[in-house]
Amino acid sequence: MLVTQQPVLRRFWYALMPTAKLAEGPQSFTLLGEALVLWQAPDGTPVAMRDRCCHRTARLSKGFISEGGNLACGYHGWEYDCSGKCVKIPQNPEGMIPPGARVESFHCQDRYGYVWVALGDPLQPIPEFPEDGAPGYRRIFQFYEEWKTSPLRVMENSFDNSHFSFVHKANFGLFDQPRPSRYEFRETDYGFEAETVVPIRNPEASFRITGSTEPVTRRHLINRYYLPFSRRFGCMYPDSGIHHIIYNCATPIDDGRLMLVQWLYRNDCEEQCSTQELIDWDAAITAEDREILEATEYDACIDTRRRREFHMPSDKPGLVIRKQLLALLETHGESEVFLTV
Repeated sequence: MLVTQQPVLRRFWYALMPTAKLAEGPQSFTLLGEALVLWQAPDGTPVAMRDRCCHRTARLSKGFISEGGNLACGYHGWEYDCSGKCVKIPQNPEGMIPPGARVESFHCQDRYGYVWVALGDPLQPIPEFPEDGAPGYRRIFQFYEEWKTSPLRVMENSFDNSHFSFVHKANFGLFDQPRPSRYEFRETDYGFEAETVVPIRNPEASFRITGSTEPVTRRHLINRYYLPFSRRFGCMYPDSGIHHIIYNCATPIDDGRLMLVQWLYRNDCEEQCSTQELIDWDAAITAEDREILEATEYDACIDTRRRREFHMPSDKPGLVIRKQLLALLETHGESEVFLTV
């Protein structure tokens, strides 16, 4: 599926980068093929605009924040406010600013410590993640990094328990138990929820992660899919009571690249398992996913006729992801383009 050819995808929120990154100055980001500049207003509000000055088309991400708190072009110093309107032309301080001197701006919010952007009027709000700010939970930024694959591939993989024994055999996968656990499945107004209990290998290196010293422990997973490309990995370790809850946003850069934004919630403390341990553990697992996904074909049709095979009892979430995306595009009159890519 070529995401840049699906206009409805512009009407959803995507996490782009940590909000703290904007303190360094204007930042560039490409979302669904649209070159953006992200910057921070004096009150801390993030702003997203097209990354082109309306004067000589220089990239505004090469500019700076003026003394008045506006975004200034690094070429001739033209300044823009949060709406994208040009408010100052230094070479003509007494003259009238042309009424058409402006840059397109986009919906932009700070949520969960990240900059979220929607290029069109949003069809849904930014998802609610109840662990954020809840008593007993800490939020840990893990990474945002570019992957050479498609967000559809990432979402399908996120709910595919069948790959654990092979892709993750070096850490938690049980190589001699390849048959995946079945999901209890519930569709929702935002996507779906899938619940299962999965046995995993528990090497000594993961004792502090799982809170258990048993060689094999369990994950009670309550995973959620949020249209179009966000998910919750809701992992609870029943033997220890530890919650290890990951949120991802597979933010599409263009048809063959995405930015994977990931953060974690834990109901323990730094002394039980340090922030760096948690970052390193999940980074190693995610690197395995990245390697195999970048070896798949990103540009592929969604085949809603595909049925679960006897050796893939966990395939239902992937099938529903495809059906829900197809229904979204059909609702907005874009299914023909979608199916013939």
